[in-house]
Amino acid sequence: MSSAVPAAAVPAAAAASAPPPAFAARATSVEGSPVREILALTERPGIISLAGGLPAPELFDTEGLRAAYDAAFAVSARRALQYSTTEGAPELREAVAARASARGLPTGPDGVLITSGSQQALTLIAATLIEPGDVVLVENPTYLAALQCFGLAGARVVAVPCDADGILPDALADVVARERPKLLYTVPTFQNPTGRTLPAARRAAVADIAARLGLWLVEDDPYGELRYDGSDVPWLAAHPGTEDRTALLGSFSKVMAPGLRLGWLRAPAALRRAAVVAKQAADLHTSTVDQLAAAHYLRAVDLDAHIATVRTAYRERRDALQTALSRSLPADCAWNLPEGGMFLWARLPEDHDATALLKTAVAHGVAFVPGAPFYAAAPDPRTLRLSFTTHTPAEITEGVGRLRAALAEYAGGFSAGARP
Repeated sequence: MSSAVPAAAVPAAAAASAPPPAFAARATSVEGSPVREILALTERPGIISLAGGLPAPELFDTEGLRAAYDAAFAVSARRALQYSTTEGAPELREAVAARASARGLPTGPDGVLITSGSQQALTLIAATLIEPGDVVLVENPTYLAALQCFGLAGARVVAVPCDADGILPDALADVVARERPKLLYTVPTFQNPTGRTLPAARRAAVADIAARLGLWLVEDDPYGELRYDGSDVPWLAAHPGTEDRTALLGSFSKVMAPGLRLGWLRAPAALRRAAVVAKQAADLHTSTVDQLAAAHYLRAVDLDAHIATVRTAYRERRDALQTALSRSLPADCAWNLPEGGMFLWARLPEDHDATALLKTAVAHGVAFVPGAPFYAAAPDPRTLRLSFTTHTPAEITEGVGRLRAALAEYAGGFSAGARP
């Protein structure tokens, strides 16, 4: 009698199995965000983090926002908890349009798409405009999550030469003529990571190049309302000739609360419609209750007055960081003083590496973001980004003192004395 066991009786675990198919190439070709990883590292107690661009939580209008959520439920809990249109709640679109118009860019509610943070708006633009292999131009350095977004879309990212004020228009024209790009992505006001602001004359030149040579402009403006010095500079989207080619991205994260995940996209009708279709495939619509609460908040609260309070606090913190750096770091370090935003860009002495310094800094109880990951072209390893919004002036001063100690240990002690 045969003792063979029928194949059907063999336990599934004992049978050989084929591996699942491979991930998409884009999922393995784009690296994770070092900023997010550093944020996880700095959750350790006692760390003073100058790394993440986090708004100060003690400045959130918690009472106003709680009342706005109560109002959203009181008016219509059924609507607040129900599915909504992809384009966004009409009252929030009206509020966004009114604020854009007040800042010099005439906008109607139908010209606005509400998104789950401005990061989603950028993802939708990439989905609607970029084919694998298309060239995308960026500032150098640029916003790290934008590099991730364009990488996942399969774009070939090319850096435009910049100086301390941002994009060099003549160099941009040369790159456009040579590379034939699909779009230029820019953060022209209080840029992440450098904090620099593109001057008005250069904005006009960039707008002219886009119109003359045929180029989409993607203007990201999450920080524009956080100005501490100087005068407002018009959006690129407000320049003549850009009406049919500029996508303007905005956010409530820096002026209301990032946990709301509310952003918006203003774009020409055809592009906006394509973005709506892409959003339908992504998440159907942005959270209804959050949109309605934000709309109630904007009706009941003077957001500009709240922003003024935030500006006052952040200006003090920016100045505290500037003063602490001047007093604590060696003379051959350099940094800028941004007119607004959340970041200061610094450069270590020759032969220093900010990535290598970070491990020592964390051991001393302070963190920052090395600059190298922000570059689309060859990075400057000496650069680093410092955020001044999250901590008090006293904590910032202590943090820079720890950074000085870490830098001294890393360098084996520097002989060039600290600045007076």
